[in-house]
Amino acid sequence: MTMRLDGGISAVVDDDLARAAAESAQVCVRPLVRSVHDRVTGATHIVPIPCGSTREAVCPSCADKARRLRMHQCREGWHRTDEPRVPPTPETPLPDGWEDLDRWADDGGFIPDADRVKLPTARLEPAADGERQTRSTRRLDDFPDLPKQHMTDATVGQTFTDPKTGRVFRPSMFLTLTLPSYGKVAEGGIPRNPDRYDYRRAALDALTFSRLVDRFWQNLRRCAGYKVQYFATIEAQKRLAPHLHAAVRGSIPRTVIKAVGAATYYAAWWPPIDTVRYDDVLPVWDAETAAYLDPTTGEGLPDWKQATAHLENPVHVATLGTQLDVKGLIGGTKDSERTVRYLCKYLTKSISGTYTATDDDGEQEPTAHARAYERHIDRLHAEVRWLPCGPTCANWLRYGVQPKDPGPGLIPGRCPSPAHDRENLGLGGRRVLVSRQWTGKTLTEHKADRSAVVRQALAAAGFEPEDANRLAADQATDDGHARFVWRAPEAGTFTYPAVIAASLRQAIAWRRQYDAAKHALGRPPGPVDNRSATTTPTAA
Repeated sequence: MTMRLDGGISAVVDDDLARAAAESAQVCVRPLVRSVHDRVTGATHIVPIPCGSTREAVCPSCADKARRLRMHQCREGWHRTDEPRVPPTPETPLPDGWEDLDRWADDGGFIPDADRVKLPTARLEPAADGERQTRSTRRLDDFPDLPKQHMTDATVGQTFTDPKTGRVFRPSMFLTLTLPSYGKVAEGGIPRNPDRYDYRRAALDALTFSRLVDRFWQNLRRCAGYKVQYFATIEAQKRLAPHLHAAVRGSIPRTVIKAVGAATYYAAWWPPIDTVRYDDVLPVWDAETAAYLDPTTGEGLPDWKQATAHLENPVHVATLGTQLDVKGLIGGTKDSERTVRYLCKYLTKSISGTYTATDDDGEQEPTAHARAYERHIDRLHAEVRWLPCGPTCANWLRYGVQPKDPGPGLIPGRCPSPAHDRENLGLGGRRVLVSRQWTGKTLTEHKADRSAVVRQALAAAGFEPEDANRLAADQATDDGHARFVWRAPEAGTFTYPAVIAASLRQAIAWRRQYDAAKHALGRPPGPVDNRSATTTPTAA
């Protein structure tokens, strides 16, 4: 199309060319467009808002910015020598029978964040006859007990002095955790014998991987004796089994870490999943009893408490693999910086797409390896889709059990958890796990910190930074009403190439100004400096 762009630039562009230009300049390729009307001047602005996606397949530009922000977060907390100042959090009273984090038990519950949850020492549930039944919290017999050290509030590791030179070192670690083998695989990650590959166990391990990792950090802290802090990323190996890379602050003996890895497990105390009771004809929801009924007999399915009241063994026990790697690193070295990049290398890709080759033109015939890899993904996804991801999963209806806290509209195979999606293959939660006292800042505060670095450089060089709140919705006129009115733009008031062109001009202007400021300050041009503008959290 031929169009007249703001600023007097005439160009012949189409959507594909505009997207290519946006990717080249690292500008958001799918911005959310809003119309902002200024009630004082009467002007209306078309404002593109970056989509903020973390997936390269959705928006390469925003995904790369998110990855760089995570790299900054990792770098700032890894080798620090002072304790982060964390804003106090309100104390929440614990229910009766609950203890602090250091006295956890394998109760089969979901642990979303090991730094913020409280775990029970025993799980008491009423049996079907009304009597209270106690589930033992004793560790499973196949796993050794671990000693509990005296805990300190420290998060910074020890220092070591070289007796020959007197130089003081404060090493930290790079840690890799893997899952067990499910069958022999070829070099490209494809099972040598797919029919003998244990896809079900691989799927259940992936679905419970986050709980297993939380158990590992809890055990490691108990054995290390201090509040071990970590920045961890979850990726997929070529065989598609998830593994975890972690930057760990401080140094812990390898023998201790390996012992913790061998003793860590997650026991899923769930109902049996050996037999599918309902496949073609599903249980029906009864609004009167707020329960799911057998479609033939009309009898209610056992609820979650009834189905788990008399379990003798967990339905699945997830463990770590024997490949546990520990590497010591010193802050400020090339190895440390290289490891930060490696940690965040695959954050912009999905689990299933991490090692999947893509053709730029889409016309090349897939290789035999590519076809086999796609079949491997399909086999694993078939298990992940239909297995339960947790107590509230809709897939429990297939096994004749009502999910925990059920509601209408549950359909097996359509659980809303993204863990069941093909691109996630069991890992529907966070891909980045950061302990609370890593830096003492939230990711939003880190983003604001990066912006502050740029503004400080501009101000120091004599440039006037653009007001970030120049179109803020909370600005008011003399009559007390909002000055700027944000709304969806009317159809035909903008085109995609025009929005991208405006974003490109703004990005180019900002970069030129920032490079000029850095030149005036004697700094090399390039991306935002790897430093922090603040030393303490900016918000509670």
